[in-house]
Amino acid sequence: MKLYYATGTCSLSPHIVAIEAGLALELERVDIKAIPRLTETGADYARINPNLYVPALALDDGTIVLEGTAIVQYLADLAPASGLAPPPGTLARVQLQSWLGFIATELHKAYSPWLFHPEYGTQAQDVARSRIAARLDYVERQLAAGGPYLLGECYSIADAYLYTILGWSAYARVDLSAFPQVNNLIARVGERPAVRAALRVEAGRQAA
Repeated sequence: MKLYYATGTCSLSPHIVAIEAGLALELERVDIKAIPRLTETGADYARINPNLYVPALALDDGTIVLEGTAIVQYLADLAPASGLAPPPGTLARVQLQSWLGFIATELHKAYSPWLFHPEYGTQAQDVARSRIAARLDYVERQLAAGGPYLLGECYSIADAYLYTILGWSAYARVDLSAFPQVNNLIARVGERPAVRAALRVEAGRQAA
C-alpha cells in the first residue's frame, strides 16, 4: 500500500496507525503548497485525489481510499490483533466512530482552515479558538471520567487522530493549559514508539 502524505498535516494519523498495526506502507510526499499539486515522483495528485488534500491510500489493486477517518479504520481492520479498533458491529466500534466524527468535525475543521490562513482575519480566528476550547472542555471531562484514552483503557486510532490534530496547537496559538487530562493523553501518545517512528521518518524525508 502507498500513503500519500504531507509533513505536518493530518496524514500523520494513518502513518502512525500503519506502524502501530505492523503494516508495510510506502510513502509518497505531496507538495500541498503548489498548484498543480504534484507528488515527489512528479505524479499529478489531482488524478489520485480530485479533492487535492491528503491523505490518500492506494491499495495494491489500485483502489484509492480517501478521508483520514476511513483510512485509519481500514488499516486497523487489516490488523485486528493490534486492538487499534474494536470489532465492527460492536457498541465499542460505534463509540470509536463517534470520537472520529467528533475530532474530524469539531476539532480538525476548527483548526484548519481557520487558524492557518491569516486572510480570514482575527475575528474568525478568535471564534475558532473559542470553539476549540469548548470542544476540548468536553474531551477533558470525558477523559477525567473514563480515561486515560478516549475509549478508556484501550489506546485506539481515535487517540492517534486526536494527537495529530492537537499537535497543531502551538503553531495555531491554541492554549491547552486548561486541559490537564488532554495534555496527559498527548504526552502518553507522543511517547509511543510508533508515533515517534512516524515523526522521525517524516522529518527525515522532508530534510532529504
